[in-house]
Amino acid sequence: MKYVKLVVSDMDGTLLNSNHEVSQRFFNLFKKMQSLNIKFVAASGRPYYSITEKLHPITKDIIIVAENGGLVIENKEVLLSNNIHSDKLNKLYNLVSNIKDVYPIFCTKHLAYFLNTPLEIVNTFSEYYSINKTISSLKEIEDDVIKIALYHSKNSESFIYPHVKHLGSEFNVVVSGNHWVDISESITDKGNALSFLQNRYNIKPSETMVFGDFNNDLEMLKLSKYSYAMANAHKDVKATANFETDTNDNFGVEKVIELLIAESSQD
Repeated sequence: MKYVKLVVSDMDGTLLNSNHEVSQRFFNLFKKMQSLNIKFVAASGRPYYSITEKLHPITKDIIIVAENGGLVIENKEVLLSNNIHSDKLNKLYNLVSNIKDVYPIFCTKHLAYFLNTPLEIVNTFSEYYSINKTISSLKEIEDDVIKIALYHSKNSESFIYPHVKHLGSEFNVVVSGNHWVDISESITDKGNALSFLQNRYNIKPSETMVFGDFNNDLEMLKLSKYSYAMANAHKDVKATANFETDTNDNFGVEKVIELLIAESSQD
């Protein structure tokens, strides 16, 4: 572990506990990583502004991969941005707006657009998309769409994915949580974002540590020698990762980072 130069963590179900909080224990560990010149990347399906809210004490000192790799930002500088081509949006809109009991969110850099969403669902979404606007048509979207997030209150794999999996030949379609499926351009995923950063900073997979819990983390886990599935992770994540750590509610990420710091601090 002592050669690790880059630590990458998913947010929900991984770095965040079940109350959607980052622990003070992690913030203390971050200072130690920083003193050892270890870069930290927060990689999430969440929008950029939501990640900065959760990690506000350290956002100037980390790299943020938002919208499942659709945006890569370091200290407010956009390093990478992949938008869904505007000529494809009509096709996607017509499909996702007609799936029963599924609520689409059109995600842009600064704002999330909720389509025909009742208030109780809006309140649920606001944890992830705090800057939002409810719309009734595609014409009301005024910015480039990076990702379309689809929500079902019961289960995403059963009630959303069967309706959109055929899009996989043209788009990146991924089950990103128990209630979520995300659609973005085919080149957009956390693995592509991580590969970009590894090339930018000349960091090898053997010098990279990654934590994840759901299928939108699979591509980035494959780019790391020190890949960790959370104990609460999806079975596909556990099958892909090289190691397993404790749950997100029992400091699974923090426990491994403590081992990393201990080894990296040795002469």
